[in-house]
Amino acid sequence: MTRKRAFDPVVDTNTRLLILGSLPGDASLKAGQYYGHPRNAFWRLIGGVIGRELAALPYDDRLAALTAAGVGLWDVIASAERPGSLDTAIRQPEAADLRRLAAGLPALRAVAFNGGTAARLGRAVLAGATDAALIDLPSSSPAHARPFDQKAAAWAALARWVA
Repeated sequence: MTRKRAFDPVVDTNTRLLILGSLPGDASLKAGQYYGHPRNAFWRLIGGVIGRELAALPYDDRLAALTAAGVGLWDVIASAERPGSLDTAIRQPEAADLRRLAAGLPALRAVAFNGGTAARLGRAVLAGATDAALIDLPSSSPAHARPFDQKAAAWAALARWVA
């Protein structure tokens, strides 16, 4: 089985809020974009947090809007074996170096975990390693069948950490 690899982090020295997923799904890997599945609600959810419509923008413009708002992206798993895109199918995960990344972000105030797998793995690495608030979010994935308005209400709590 081929190992699937995370994208590079999208951060800069002004990143105040870091959002961590688990590992990109097949649609994202094929598109070469974070949250590239057309039914993934991430861009709508984070757009609501920063007060900008992001889903219709070209990908590079979406990333620029996040960076301008002090929001960074990465994943808790650097690579893993996984048939398909479900987190439950992840095997032999290699952890991303979250401690090093967090230590290199001087403005970091919060780390949000997009879904249960990201929260479980990310909290295990970051607990006690950062002063940033650690926040668990419902997954933006279409496989997580919670109504959008419920997800949006939980994600809205992130607004206090955006620029």
